[in-house]
Amino acid sequence: MEKLFVQWGGGNIGRSFVGQVFARASYKVTFVDIDEGLIEALNSKGEYVVETVFHDKVEQIPIKGVNAINANDQESVNQAIVNCALMGVSVGKNVWPHIAKQLATAINERYKEHKESPLDIILAENIHNGASFVASLLKEHLPQGFPLQEYVGLIETSIGKMVPIQTESDPLVIRAEPHNDLYVNREGFLNPIPAVADLRPVAPMEAYGDRKLYVHNMGHATAAYLGYQKYPNLEYIAEVLEDDHLLEQVRQTMGQSTSILLELHKGVFTREELDYHSEDLLSRFKNRALGDTLFRVGRDLPRKLNWEDRIMGVILRGEELGLPWDLIGKAYLAALSFKALDHNRERDKRDQQFLKELEGLPLREKLYKASRWSTSPHPQSLFDSIAEKFAALSSTH
Repeated sequence: MEKLFVQWGGGNIGRSFVGQVFARASYKVTFVDIDEGLIEALNSKGEYVVETVFHDKVEQIPIKGVNAINANDQESVNQAIVNCALMGVSVGKNVWPHIAKQLATAINERYKEHKESPLDIILAENIHNGASFVASLLKEHLPQGFPLQEYVGLIETSIGKMVPIQTESDPLVIRAEPHNDLYVNREGFLNPIPAVADLRPVAPMEAYGDRKLYVHNMGHATAAYLGYQKYPNLEYIAEVLEDDHLLEQVRQTMGQSTSILLELHKGVFTREELDYHSEDLLSRFKNRALGDTLFRVGRDLPRKLNWEDRIMGVILRGEELGLPWDLIGKAYLAALSFKALDHNRERDKRDQQFLKELEGLPLREKLYKASRWSTSPHPQSLFDSIAEKFAALSSTH
């Protein structure tokens, strides 16, 4: 196999993070995408620029030795995947069903030509139980009896890199923070783990996925919801976090989540390393140069307030473990009134409809509907217990 890395998905994470990590480790990188403008630009120049921004420091990193192919060109996709050393995918959970057939076809072609060379695929997505989700999609399109488990390593990741909404119209320039740690499940590889500087092989992966969701995502969302509640006219996350009292509130909320995580995954993390991780995150959230808005971080309420997502997910874990979650609960309550505007001074249409449906409902019903508890496998008694505590919380909120 040549030292080729195939990156399916040339969006923000694909270009600013995964493609960059492997290109800088001397891999030739081939992007697979459907954006004709991006494909043409990458093939024309053979390189692009990642502009890293951290407060006043701006660095331009040229990413060379890249090309791109159209995902609908099955023959070219086959050829790239047949010959690559390994690959990554970052398309988002909702797009996976649309690429599974093409990817399965290419995997089968590789198997016919190189039975002795298993393919490792880095799932550069924050998808809970991503490996089994992808395996079930691929199985539908692979021949009966295909040795998927023995031939394809599906490697879950924890993606923590922050990439704001891009204002640059040039597809060959992408702006992001300098953070490049790519946490991968070391138990997912079938081949030896490649020696790539920014790769962080860890286990158990579930603990790192929960750290991303319950500390990083929860903390970020808390900053947006509490920030909007206090400063509805401010636009940026970094602006609201200049308020020391609000910053401390977010820090303590993350600390509460940290206590739940430590109990949930005993022996994986220490309090000291998680506190350090939280401080690092807060410093990154305060990165004014990133231009991260309250709107971007807080929007998509139906997903972010779901029972299995960043806020209610850690609340129910805390309740099961008998640990306090009142500060996290305050962030959830604040989210129920989140109406931040985008750059065009418009609200997210889906969020607007979501909040309209909750309008006028008693708190208990509001929580039940907002969290989509009816789709949860957890007992009703757990919801009752959570709702009771929320009632007490809202009277002091």
